[in-house]
Amino acid sequence: MTSSRRLSTVILPIHRWHEGGRALWVRAEELGFHAAYTYDHLAWRTFRDGAWFGAVPTLTAAAAATERLRLGTLVTSPNFRHPVTLAKDLITLDDVSGGRITLGIGAGGNGFDATTLLGSGEEPWTPRERADHFEEFVPMLDRLLREPSVTHEGRFYAANEARNIPGCVQRPRLPFAVAATGPRGLKLAARHGQAWVTTGDPKLYEAGTAAQSVAAIGGQISRLGAACDEVGRDVAELDKILLTGFTPGRPLRSFDAFVDFAGTHFELGFTEIVVHWPVPDSGFDMDDKVFERIATEATAQLG
Repeated sequence: MTSSRRLSTVILPIHRWHEGGRALWVRAEELGFHAAYTYDHLAWRTFRDGAWFGAVPTLTAAAAATERLRLGTLVTSPNFRHPVTLAKDLITLDDVSGGRITLGIGAGGNGFDATTLLGSGEEPWTPRERADHFEEFVPMLDRLLREPSVTHEGRFYAANEARNIPGCVQRPRLPFAVAATGPRGLKLAARHGQAWVTTGDPKLYEAGTAAQSVAAIGGQISRLGAACDEVGRDVAELDKILLTGFTPGRPLRSFDAFVDFAGTHFELGFTEIVVHWPVPDSGFDMDDKVFERIATEATAQLG
């Protein structure tokens, strides 16, 4: 993945495909976004009681509707995925898209993904247990996407001659964008990622300042560099992706506010900034004209 200053978007999977959903992905390509991602959840926050479609079928349809736009999850997690079945879906997506898929992947969190599949008396994974699963999930998925046949017997996952032929269009496999801020996740990003993803420091979202957020994110980048040093990798090899919407302030309130925000974060070392496609009457509500101006003019102004 080449380094530059890129803008991408997240399109929430809340739209019926033939009632406006398809048009959003086509429009994302027309606007010149580098990539369009979607969330991979069973349900999510305030959207739980409304329409919410599956990420893999949505991305498959988007791949057929577009030609140049990169596509991906932001992010998939082990909360309800198994590496063997996910690998099969991913090589299919990569094939349908002609090699335009990026897998955003993270350890997951609390919420509906963590509880929907639980039986009576079962408890969701603790943060440590999520990290444990993630630590096995990522390298196993790496193997499944690189090798034609994989046998694995681990603490949490097993595969018996799992076959993924012919493999990915992208070689040696499609890229991983690993979401992580803790030491174990950052080490996985350093070892297996082609990109690293952050949303900032969640502790600062409600009561922090923009300056505190920039300092915290700078610290995350420093720790990513240390993790890369530990495994003998140049941190410059990794793209650095900031998913907006979870930092203090309102950087999308105007075009100028976004340019200032993006410029500050590109200077920190980010190569890609991702903005949510506007969703009326939600935390992602914004002026459509401002959004389209950001998409079409911001990168030129940022240089």
